[in-house]
Amino acid sequence: MNTLRVRRFIALALLPSLVLYALFVFVPVVWSAYYSFFNWSGIGEAKFHGAKNYVELVNDPVFWHSLKNNVIFVLASVLGQVPIALVLAIVLHKSNGLQRFLRSAVFMPMVLSSVVIGMIWQYIYHPQIGILNFLLDAVGLGSWKLQWLSDPNIAIYALLPPLIWNFVGLYLIIFISALQNIPGEIHDAAKIDGVSGARKLFSVTLPMIWGTIQVALILCISGSLKSFDLVYVMTKGGPAHATELLATYMYNSTFSTYRYGYGSAISTAIVIISLLFIGTSQWLTRKKAD
Repeated sequence: MNTLRVRRFIALALLPSLVLYALFVFVPVVWSAYYSFFNWSGIGEAKFHGAKNYVELVNDPVFWHSLKNNVIFVLASVLGQVPIALVLAIVLHKSNGLQRFLRSAVFMPMVLSSVVIGMIWQYIYHPQIGILNFLLDAVGLGSWKLQWLSDPNIAIYALLPPLIWNFVGLYLIIFISALQNIPGEIHDAAKIDGVSGARKLFSVTLPMIWGTIQVALILCISGSLKSFDLVYVMTKGGPAHATELLATYMYNSTFSTYRYGYGSAISTAIVIISLLFIGTSQWLTRKKAD
């Protein structure tokens, strides 16, 4: 009887959050999928268009280029943010004063708006007054100076450092919480068995927080696929679509050319691609865990 009461209490406690989630996440996704089958400018009558928006999407080279750029973002996030945050968490999970200061310093970019982050890195990359080209000059590497955000060949890669720097702090806090929740008895047992160093890390610590790493990968992939504000502030998807992402392409198609139906098709594609990427990552990490 007590178990039933606890379950009812949990269900009632979660109900407001579930209702808000449904209203502001699930319903808009379904609504967007519905309008992806229409030709609509945002005002006036929406005319049924069938699958023409999706046919156009599949044949649109800008869409595939945006997807390629998003894959680069996902790889940079998964191979950059998560490993860096995990290493820092292992080094900084104690609670002395210096480590608390370093944790705060790493987490600081998360406190700032992505718009502010984008503006900071715009100044860093500025070809005339940017600190990056100034430092290259100062160390005698003036030949390495580039138009970091104006060169279509390198612009997308120039966006990766601010992307990683912005979100490492989030995963650092997640991993530190996971490490601090490992029972002390586990560490004591490993010490008694003579397990320490790298062997303890790979045989005890990482398996104990593997579920947290899987959650971090989900957040990392989904966040990378819907990246928008940082890119829009720094390059607006240019030059010549060189830094166009699915989210910026959806925004430009929807609000710049007033093609709400086509923009809805792009947003629906983003949801489908996100589910495929997340499902693949969970399958791969589950296989590794087994």
